[in-house]
Amino acid sequence: MTVGILALQGDFEAHQKALTAAGLSARPVLSEREIRAVEALVLPGGESTTMWKLMEKTRIEETLRDVILGGLPVFATCAGAILLSSRITNPERRGLGLLDVTTQRNYYGRQLDSAVLHLTDLDTSLLGTEPLEAVFIRAPRFADLGPEVRVLARRDGDPVLVQEGNILAATFHPELSRDTRIPRLFFDILRRGRVREEAA
Repeated sequence: MTVGILALQGDFEAHQKALTAAGLSARPVLSEREIRAVEALVLPGGESTTMWKLMEKTRIEETLRDVILGGLPVFATCAGAILLSSRITNPERRGLGLLDVTTQRNYYGRQLDSAVLHLTDLDTSLLGTEPLEAVFIRAPRFADLGPEVRVLARRDGDPVLVQEGNILAATFHPELSRDTRIPRLFFDILRRGRVREEAA
């Protein structure tokens, strides 16, 4: 199973290392053809405004919408989650509309307010009971969640890890943590999807 990591900008190399450690084959992707050739996709953290600009005059935005609506499993972190959102604030703009949330950019502060926290408000059925190490860097906040969005982890009551269908999204950076549970969770989502396809 090959996972593509959108390599327009951001920490795609860290994602590649984390996914490889979790037992997945991962490679950077930059074009419509490369995106359509993978079996799952990661949208990494970085600078969402820069990512939007780099997608201009390409078919990447349309391709992302097409493959994700078609069921391609996606793991989005920080800026990647912002891109997928239905609504974005600070500043206001529309996202791709694939994740039914409002995402508030830089909600927890700027670079100097970055923090490594140990989250305890977890969906224990998927993540267990041990505190989850989470690296927050200029992190956004999820709000106004749609009815199909499942919350897997919270920070001070705020959802910071969610799942909606084939999308797993985090406002923090699991790829920068020593905790491997999030990459392993994505691996499990992919494996369950493949089992369902083979059964069908």
